[in-house]
Amino acid sequence: MSDSQIEEIKNKLNVLEVVGGYVKLTKTGINYRGNCPFHKEKTPSFFVSPNRQMWHCFGCSKGGDIFEFIKAIEGIEFGDALRILAKKAGVELKKMSSEDAKFKTERQRLYEITELSCLFFEKQLEASQVGKEAKEYLLKRGITEESIKKWRLGYSPDTWQGLSDYLISNGFAREEIIKSGLAIAKDGKNDSYDRFRGRIMFPIFDINSQIVGFGARIFKSKDAQETAKYINTPQTILYDKSNLLYGLNFAKLFARKDNNIVLTEGYTDTIMCHQAGFENTVATSGTALTQQHLNILKRYTDNLILAFDMDSAGQNATRRGIDLAQEKGFNIKVIESYEAKDPADIILENPEIWKNVLEKAKPIMDYYFDSAFLKFDKSKPEGKREISKIILPVVKRIENKIEQSFWIQKLSQKIDIKEDAILAEMEKIKIAMPAVEQNSPELGARTADEKDNSRKAMIEEKIIALVLKKPEDLNLIEEKCYQYFSENAKDVLDKIKNKENMDAMALKAEIQYEEDGGEEISVCLLELKTLELKDRLEKITRNIRSAEADGNYEKVKELMVDFSSISKEL
Repeated sequence: MSDSQIEEIKNKLNVLEVVGGYVKLTKTGINYRGNCPFHKEKTPSFFVSPNRQMWHCFGCSKGGDIFEFIKAIEGIEFGDALRILAKKAGVELKKMSSEDAKFKTERQRLYEITELSCLFFEKQLEASQVGKEAKEYLLKRGITEESIKKWRLGYSPDTWQGLSDYLISNGFAREEIIKSGLAIAKDGKNDSYDRFRGRIMFPIFDINSQIVGFGARIFKSKDAQETAKYINTPQTILYDKSNLLYGLNFAKLFARKDNNIVLTEGYTDTIMCHQAGFENTVATSGTALTQQHLNILKRYTDNLILAFDMDSAGQNATRRGIDLAQEKGFNIKVIESYEAKDPADIILENPEIWKNVLEKAKPIMDYYFDSAFLKFDKSKPEGKREISKIILPVVKRIENKIEQSFWIQKLSQKIDIKEDAILAEMEKIKIAMPAVEQNSPELGARTADEKDNSRKAMIEEKIIALVLKKPEDLNLIEEKCYQYFSENAKDVLDKIKNKENMDAMALKAEIQYEEDGGEEISVCLLELKTLELKDRLEKITRNIRSAEADGNYEKVKELMVDFSSISKEL
């Protein structure tokens, strides 16, 4: 890969566009600010500079260009980041030489397998007899031809090695197919068989619309009575169901626009919602809502509408997901009832009904109150107790004390029990609270790795930042002033002289320091000199005491002269 193509990609993509696809950013001066996606923080310390085409977090110190961001956010190598950004920029990468091909990443090979497999499944849906029947089934469910193409739906033939033979004929090894999750190794044999047989195939995309795995619904399989209705790709280096939300690649822009996301449980539900114009909809991929899911969702909105069956067998898992979302500060609404129908069925009947259902979604606290009072008799002592057991743990999780007080007051009124008694009962409740988040350092504070919090270190940092903001001000630091700086600071100033890249510090200067650099540098230099002289006086004082203790009065006399000279200078 030539440097010219890398530069071409950088020239065609704006760092704001790339990072903004993952992180909610707000304009602050000439830069943009948001919560860092790489560590937990309450105070935003993550900045993007369109002028410098860079990003930097002053909390965890990560930073760089668009390539570094994609590598970090997707957990991939440079080659994979290059392909993602080239596709986004519309740059066709030059073919690799035979030498380069040897170093093609394992991830890229798996991406190629999943893409080729998707093409195979799409072809089967159109060409095979059973595939055509599967397509007819999808059309009857209300999924249009356009949606079938958009979501790249397909069919896996009910054969043991149809897909594997096709992939092997295209140059992929059996071991690679097994690693992709598309085949299962036979015990004790150098052989395998296809994982998905006789199923309608739903490709699962990552945030960049690359296929990382598949969900598969049974359709006319020979062993349909013995297999699960839905199965998914197992965990691979591409596919992690705890870190993927089906449809987010299509929904992310609409989630930002609408400032909310609707979470469903099924692939078909999500497709039908998008088809009907509810394009801020995603689905969990065969798992309950996880911490990783919430971290991803937080990039786009703080408002969630849960289209889950709250009375299903998985209610405990759903409740845990809701608890996690509350702990992360999401505003949550719940669709209380589907009237025994899934979102896809409601939309097939009439999209307007689903629109009304969404509009009537209940705030999560209202849902808990209503469901608790429906289940138990508030007029009886045992009913009051059971209602409190449902509601109080949820109230205790609320961080805002004013909001918490509101719900305690409401509970008090509804069960006719004094607030003091309810508060006392809530104190007894032990709940698993989230790990305490350390507030990210305020901009300008020292990071965890920088133990030296001395005044001197902060002044040095400010001088360096101001010089980076206006490099010609480096001339204000006379040669004799360098003696006041620490060795680390001297090293940084030398690098600036040599024009090494110090963009992160320059960005910090733009954000934090509005004052005139020249005047402020002079003030800082004077303070540095003062600190240095005070430090010398302290050392001389210690030496005088030591010389007096040894009876070396000649040494005391010499030191007193030095002390007097420095005192005058100070």
